Amino acid sequence: MGNASTLLLYTTIAIFLLLFIFFSPKQPHRPNRRLKLRSSSFDDRHRRQHSPIPFDPIIANIERHREAKEWERQYFQEHYKEFVDAAPAHESQPEWEDFMNAEDYLNDEDRFNITNRLVVLFPSLDVDPTDGFVSLNELLEWHLKTARKDVIHRSYRDMQVHDKNHDGFVSLQEYEPPAWARHSSSDNNTYDIGWWKEDHFNASDADGDGLLNLTEFNDFLHPADTDNQRLLQWLCTEEIRERDTDKDGKLNLKEFFHGLFDSIRDYDEVSDNSSHQSNDSMEGAATLLFTDLDRDKDWYLSADELLPVIDKLHPSEHYYAKQQADYIMSQADTDKDGRLSLKEMIENPYTFYSAIFSDEEDYSYHDEFR
Repeated sequence: MGNASTLLLYTTIAIFLLLFIFFSPKQPHRPNRRLKLRSSSFDDRHRRQHSPIPFDPIIANIERHREAKEWERQYFQEHYKEFVDAAPAHESQPEWEDFMNAEDYLNDEDRFNITNRLVVLFPSLDVDPTDGFVSLNELLEWHLKTARKDVIHRSYRDMQVHDKNHDGFVSLQEYEPPAWARHSSSDNNTYDIGWWKEDHFNASDADGDGLLNLTEFNDFLHPADTDNQRLLQWLCTEEIRERDTDKDGKLNLKEFFHGLFDSIRDYDEVSDNSSHQSNDSMEGAATLLFTDLDRDKDWYLSADELLPVIDKLHPSEHYYAKQQADYIMSQADTDKDGRLSLKEMIENPYTFYSAIFSDEEDYSYHDEFR
């Protein structure tokens, strides 16, 4: 589409929008629907749990900033404890005190108007093709771009901790297991969880130089999102190792049924009363899936044969971005044509900010911050 056609398209949309806003009935005011940023209190264990992907880049940038501030505080307390202990009358400040201004900004219509934000963002979503509508795939790519930016931001921050000689690389000797792993072991020098073993490190080391650059270190921390086939192979091998009760290096049907079936099977295809299914029925479904994965028909599953379902064992950022895109489309696509118009987006604004708004009737929770 040429520049003149694109300009004409968005000029038409803008005129339509102004008429829509001017002539449409006023929506009732909802003072209880208040935007509230995600908690910045976290540790390594919590960071392994997936958080909703912010729709708005402004929200994403604010959350990255406040998370970085919390990380800096925790890093200083852990690595420079003598200075923290020596500080007189040191008190940790409540989370909201540092970031209350950000939430006030988000809830001030004069500074952060959700309708205006959707108007501004719409052309950035409507890109492939530029046709005046936002497709499911355009929504998915929008969320995926934000998710990957968040992941690489955290990996860069973590790399600063492990890169002891500050050369821009992490060696196996420099890497230290996360705190949650140390706490899970009775012996602080023994960690039998698998994430920092040498084979994992070597599989992440794509160029084989014995060091991890930022891209390789990011893959090391988030192997489900990698394009490195050797690392995906390691993931599959690790899944087998953890469930291979007879230690023969592969999974038989019994090990598969009791170890992986619940993680792999597609819950969308299971009836709502699946919790009441008989054990025979479940075993039958497991056998069907097992034989489908067992390409060489030897009644064992190898690491190679688990590759087609590794995304179900380790959901990627693409999986979570697709979930959010599906949710938004289901809620905002009022005419059910499989795409979003600007009008539909404006009529359902909180659908796009549902990850951070609070719909509580009790105002006292927020009033204490005033």
